[in-house]
Amino acid sequence: MEGNDMISAQYLVMIVTATLAGTLARATTIKLDYRQYPSHPNGYLIHFLTGALAAALGAFIVPTLMTKNFVAVTFLSLGIQQFREVRKTERESLRDLEGTEYTLRGDSYIDGIAKTFEARNYFALLVAFAVSVTMQLLQLSDWIEITAGIIVGLLFFVFLRRFTSGKHVKDIATITQGNIEIKGSELYVDGMLVSNAAGEAEAKQFFAEEGIAAVVHPREPHLRIVLEHFGQRQAMLFEVTRAIGKKRYCYQNLMEGKVIIVLVPIVHNFELLRETLLNTPLLETVKKTHRLLNTNITGERSK
Repeated sequence: MEGNDMISAQYLVMIVTATLAGTLARATTIKLDYRQYPSHPNGYLIHFLTGALAAALGAFIVPTLMTKNFVAVTFLSLGIQQFREVRKTERESLRDLEGTEYTLRGDSYIDGIAKTFEARNYFALLVAFAVSVTMQLLQLSDWIEITAGIIVGLLFFVFLRRFTSGKHVKDIATITQGNIEIKGSELYVDGMLVSNAAGEAEAKQFFAEEGIAAVVHPREPHLRIVLEHFGQRQAMLFEVTRAIGKKRYCYQNLMEGKVIIVLVPIVHNFELLRETLLNTPLLETVKKTHRLLNTNITGERSK
């Protein structure tokens, strides 16, 4: 940018390249997976456009600083603050839909989804910023700057994906199919009592003919802290019912250190249920580090 407020060719190339790179980074993180979120195509469009805006903000940071256009920097900072509204809007939208689902997502799961979508916009902003910084530092021919900027942006994107990638239930547990038995009004899975509310004749018939059960086994005893958290169990139950549906009945319980989920699905497919459970994200609000737990225990005993 020059004194007449016109954008120089050098900065124009930098801004366009960085914006496209940041937008592409955001586009690659938008995926329609088994959770069916975001919905296609409206969800795609909303998140793609907000990602493009974030990329444009990241691309403009270096040119505005180099030209000492501090008024523009102030507007950039205000624009960045608006991305916090993405989390708020996403949270409110998902809560409004709670009453229309087979089961509730739960506040913990909603909070995690909202934070994720806010963070994805920062992906676009930071990748665009990395590209523009690289191009500014090189000061070589346009094609060399563009190539180097894209390479640095790609490496930075890979780093961000690895840094922010979370774990799933499959990382801490295994899942087996449970055998359903009904004795009187009590529902058992693999000999473990799950509920005593299966007394209705209709419920007994449903579970006997169409019921399906999954038993989640933690790989280590301390991993029960995560699996038995209500928010995590609610997220698992939500993903299962979203994948295979729910006709009417659904129970979950904790027995002998295992999480048991029993329901009457619309689609009777245990493998789909199993894969859905295994790929349910571990919520950030319930993660615990075993090393720190041991440290705390040792510290308490030494007092």
